[in-house]
Amino acid sequence: MVKLVILRHGESQANRDGVFTGWSDVALTEKGIEQAHAAGKIISHTGIQFEHLHTSMLKRAIMTANIVLEEAGQLYLPVTKSWRLNERHYGALRGLKKAEVKAKVGEKQFKLWRRSYKVVPPLLEKPDQDSRYEPLGVTEPLGESLAMAYDRLMPYWQDEIAPRLLDGHNQLVVAHGSTLRALIKYIERINDHDIDALEVPNGVPIEYEFDQQLSIVDKKTLD
Repeated sequence: MVKLVILRHGESQANRDGVFTGWSDVALTEKGIEQAHAAGKIISHTGIQFEHLHTSMLKRAIMTANIVLEEAGQLYLPVTKSWRLNERHYGALRGLKKAEVKAKVGEKQFKLWRRSYKVVPPLLEKPDQDSRYEPLGVTEPLGESLAMAYDRLMPYWQDEIAPRLLDGHNQLVVAHGSTLRALIKYIERINDHDIDALEVPNGVPIEYEFDQQLSIVDKKTLD
């Protein structure tokens, strides 16, 4: 049996302040740092030895990943940072307070933008220029639905994570709420409607155990 552990980063400044974030690069709060240390200790106690860690190109996930590896005694692991694991891009909602957006557009539209699978948020007029993506030939999206984030995540799963699992190597993924929702949707075969209700909490490791065909044998929340 092979294991995959996924973890949403610890609380970020935007989580604390109730702000739409997406590809904006925000740091962890003190609480988020504590959550990362706690998650690392929990993972250490499982005794799972990983072959590789996968994270995004955003510092809230990278900071969490580094803390977790240190607590787990596995700082030597090779790490891949990929834009495909970045948070869903919230377009023109980025930087806005969620409570203010909700008050302006109403509960129904707010939920559609936040939780639905296919609804796209209001788009940016033009993408930001970010030097970290230019060498990769990647242009920041103008906005994404969860379905669009799912589509950009799947090649990474198929090329980088699944083959390692199939070879019997345990994998650790530290990423974001929306991209982990997309990954869970695929792994657990959740339909487009039911994915709306799935929430991935900050700093709580989720462990999957797979058979040789990557069918789920067991799932547990490590808290």
